[in-house]
Amino acid sequence: MESLAGNFLISTPQMPDPRFQRQVIYLCAHNDEGAMGLVINNPNPELTLFDVFHGANLAIPEGPLPPVYMGGPVEMESGFILFTSREEDRYAIEVTPGIYVSRDARLLEDISQGQGPREFLFMLGYAGWGAGQLEGELIDNSWLTVPADLDVLFRTPDEEKWARAARTFGIDIATFGDTIGYA
Repeated sequence: MESLAGNFLISTPQMPDPRFQRQVIYLCAHNDEGAMGLVINNPNPELTLFDVFHGANLAIPEGPLPPVYMGGPVEMESGFILFTSREEDRYAIEVTPGIYVSRDARLLEDISQGQGPREFLFMLGYAGWGAGQLEGELIDNSWLTVPADLDVLFRTPDEEKWARAARTFGIDIATFGDTIGYA
């Protein structure tokens, strides 16, 4: 299978795992060894970016702060920053042109000082799959894959991301899989 890095995984109504119902995952890596992605629409109700900056003894930037997201159930204590940049970032991995993921604390420090990326999501944890596991879930219709969209990724309210990610490609995700057809 061709790499799905840079695509959205949109959970379908057939998703058996309650942790991923109505979730959108941005896939950061996908190869023969497995896959890694970040949930982009699951804000953490118990932790704010103010708390993160304060706990790390960093400056608190002016203006409203975005939420901290629960990026997935793996390594919930690890922070990830998904962001856009026009310039290559040597402390980050470029997933697709202009979209990067990083675990480098220097980026968080830059954000706290107002010098970081304008568009970013900060997550704790990630979603991960072993070799062949994601492919099996795709065959079971647990996920729908569509190319990622920057508007959905960074500019859509969290509660709308699941439906909007699918609708961007003409799919009503709420009814996905309700009709069975035979060719």
